[in-house]
Amino acid sequence: MKTKPAFEEINRSERLASVLKLSHQLADPHHPMAILGEGNTSCRVSADTFLVKASGSSLGTLREQDLVECRFDTLLPLLDSKGLSDAEVDGTLMKSRLDANARKPSVEALFHAWFLTLPEVHFVGHTHAPFVNSILCSPRAAEFASKRILPDEIVCCDVESVLVPYTDPGLKLAQAIRKQTMAFLKKHAHPPRVILLKNHGIITLGRTAEGVLAAMLMAEKTAGIWAGAANLGGPAFLSAANVERIAGRPDEAVRRRALKM
Repeated sequence: MKTKPAFEEINRSERLASVLKLSHQLADPHHPMAILGEGNTSCRVSADTFLVKASGSSLGTLREQDLVECRFDTLLPLLDSKGLSDAEVDGTLMKSRLDANARKPSVEALFHAWFLTLPEVHFVGHTHAPFVNSILCSPRAAEFASKRILPDEIVCCDVESVLVPYTDPGLKLAQAIRKQTMAFLKKHAHPPRVILLKNHGIITLGRTAEGVLAAMLMAEKTAGIWAGAANLGGPAFLSAANVERIAGRPDEAVRRRALKM
């Protein structure tokens, strides 16, 4: 009888294909959320390693050779470190590579590594989405993170988002993201779908690449509507009762499953 392949073996090629497709979709010129070398993506491919975009590569043209396989156990201890120089962080990023000849991982591989250890998070996407950033570069970022204006926003982006104050990219940002996300986990008992970085961009998490894309697209669409409503004296926010009702409706749970959230 044929032996069933290990989990990592039967899913690696599928996850590789999925993260490449996700990367290209996030840089689609019809809804440009990442241009040039902006943004990054990742996926977990085994219990010990994950794939992340190489530094300087473009999501729109990402190829297999532009992804770097990194070890969790090399990167995660950095999150508890203090006072490390940029050179020390870069050195650890290079040591984390499974292939010593691979390109340098994105410096944001640190937060990707941590997110991919959360329950049911197998894919991560990060972009500098224009409509989202128009709000994150304004005094109203906290409202955008904590309040909701559309039922579809609740379905795809959850009842609220994590908001992270502007922080120097790299290790300090990864530590700040972990701190704010842990507060969300304590409050809601599940990982967030959307993490907003003030004056920087957006991160979405998902069990699937499709779930990451759905949350990203819905957050960007909502931000455009939000900004338009702000010009007319709004937005008009949904009440807490309405948000709770939408989040708990069984038909909306069916939609989340259909969207592979």
